[in-house]
Amino acid sequence: MPCEKYRVGTQSHGLRGLVFVSAICHGVKQACAARAKIFRLALCARAALSGRVTGAFLNAIGILLGGLWGLALRKPLSLRTQVFFRSALGLSVIFFGWRLVWLSQGGPFLSALAQFLTALLAVTLGFWTGKLLHLQKWSNRLGRRAGNVIATAQTNAPREAGDGIAACTVLFCAAPLGWLGAVTDGLSGYCWLLAVKAIMDALAMTSFVKIFRWPAALSALPVLVLLGGITLGCRLGVAPFLDAHSLHEHTLINSVNAAAGLIACAVALVIFEVRKVELANFLPGLALAPLLAWWFG
Repeated sequence: MPCEKYRVGTQSHGLRGLVFVSAICHGVKQACAARAKIFRLALCARAALSGRVTGAFLNAIGILLGGLWGLALRKPLSLRTQVFFRSALGLSVIFFGWRLVWLSQGGPFLSALAQFLTALLAVTLGFWTGKLLHLQKWSNRLGRRAGNVIATAQTNAPREAGDGIAACTVLFCAAPLGWLGAVTDGLSGYCWLLAVKAIMDALAMTSFVKIFRWPAALSALPVLVLLGGITLGCRLGVAPFLDAHSLHEHTLINSVNAAAGLIACAVALVIFEVRKVELANFLPGLALAPLLAWWFG
């Protein structure tokens, strides 16, 4: 009898242990499942956000980092360093511009050639449309005003923080590469043009903070608002509209991307100082590209 009681007690103790261990395992599994679910939700939220305004965030962060770098530098960048960055940025614009054109083409060779020629025609007609609208003149006028503020600040005249923020905001927001990058980022998530612009603006900010001090870096906020607004507008409004009127999937969106890639390649001519290009006049080509693609079917 004592042996039987001992055996029963041992079995009961083992059963309670099994139940306890099982409960622990079940709790751990539930905790892991909840943790994985939260992690997936975080990833989805981050992917949804980055898929919409990645380029605008990169541009704003580039301006802030450029400001910090400029404040930390004791001497301005050497001529050799400036030439290196200019060459790297020019080649990057050409590469990402042509890559965007290449990714926008699809189908057989003749179909892809027709898409390319349509984008080229849209850019050409867009240039003359911009010329009629005097877009480059308006852009030059804004640039001259910002340049006058910077030139005045380089003298020993009193410098106001608001002037520095306004001048940097105009220069960064009026750059055609920013508009191209915001549109392509919104339509297809292609943020590389804005990534290149982020580096360009960061290098410019290293000089601006020497003139206007740290408040100049606050221009990152209006840049984020403007380019982020364009990106979200294209993603939520323009892209669904173009897809709804496309005969084939993403045909009209691809036409806009191809035109943007061609215009981006023209930016390299300005970076390398090959010739003066009226970049702002090309921007109407982004609106004409889907119209011509829809017209030619």
